[in-house]
Amino acid sequence: MDTLRLDMLAVSETGFVFDPRTGHSYTVNATGLTVLNDLKRGEPLSTSLRRLQSEFDCPQTVTEDLLAFVEALHNYDLVDKTNPIEGAT
Repeated sequence: MDTLRLDMLAVSETGFVFDPRTGHSYTVNATGLTVLNDLKRGEPLSTSLRRLQSEFDCPQTVTEDLLAFVEALHNYDLVDKTNPIEGAT
């Protein structure tokens, strides 16, 4: 993960995200906020997956949803492409 880009993001506790490089702003829900904060701390996606499973009532598709969220972050040029979650199917 490119922590420099992540470190630049201003992320509020309510899910408002501001990218000062581009001036774009985004909003994320509680699960997205959890993942973003994990990524900003340099946590692997497997940690985010476990946190989502323990803190939220996640459907079985949470692994695919997590990977799709990170792909969206990549598409917005907010993170580098990351490796898939270890052990994910």
